[in-house]
Amino acid sequence: MSERRRGPGLGVLLLCYEVASIGFSQIPPVTLIAVVGQALLYSGYISVPWDRWDVCVSAENILNGKEYSRLFLSAVEHGSDMHLYYNMISFISKARGLEQDMFGSCNFAVFLLLMTLLCSVTYVALSAILFRVLHDYAYMKTCAIGFSGVVFALKALTTKREDAVNPGGRLREIDGSLNLPFQNTVWSELILIYFLVPGSSFVGHLAGILAGMAYIHTPVGDLVDHIIAMVTGERLYRWSYLMGYT
Repeated sequence: MSERRRGPGLGVLLLCYEVASIGFSQIPPVTLIAVVGQALLYSGYISVPWDRWDVCVSAENILNGKEYSRLFLSAVEHGSDMHLYYNMISFISKARGLEQDMFGSCNFAVFLLLMTLLCSVTYVALSAILFRVLHDYAYMKTCAIGFSGVVFALKALTTKREDAVNPGGRLREIDGSLNLPFQNTVWSELILIYFLVPGSSFVGHLAGILAGMAYIHTPVGDLVDHIIAMVTGERLYRWSYLMGYT
């Protein structure tokens, strides 16, 4: 096991600046705890008995090695301080509204745990399928860390909400030149990040989108909501939110 470097890097310092600019009081508690916790973990201020790459997730170490703890631990580790920075900034922009307007803090905490598991399981399943179809064992061995999958799952939820509130609307310019319909932004970001960010996990990001879509459109969402209600005692009405109602 390699030693974890202690101390914040540039990305962590930039993240601190951005959080302070938003205002700690403007970020709901579970979202803030998730961001601060991952920053402290990356910086080495939370002591754990593993190095970040010791807990990366792959189809090989889950299906063959049965190392199921990686399904959770891999999501909260990051490969670099800038990887952490971009993930957390994107997470804050999506999680704030979801925690405040759709879930509530207790429900959102349980939802994040379940979505992390769902994203990791989807990643493992996609990797195994790609191996079977393309006969390339590299897909089984490719190991990923980071919160990107969960961020993309949340992006699927927020995009669904935006499209419901403004049907047929178009969302933000990308590089100042391209306007995209709400419903296409999550897929466009998947493609853009793949080409513009070398080393990013296309399969991991795709797994996050598919996990988000499964929560929105399939009985998986009913199961997740049922588990959340069992844990917290609070019911969820996700379609009321996702279809644009307050």
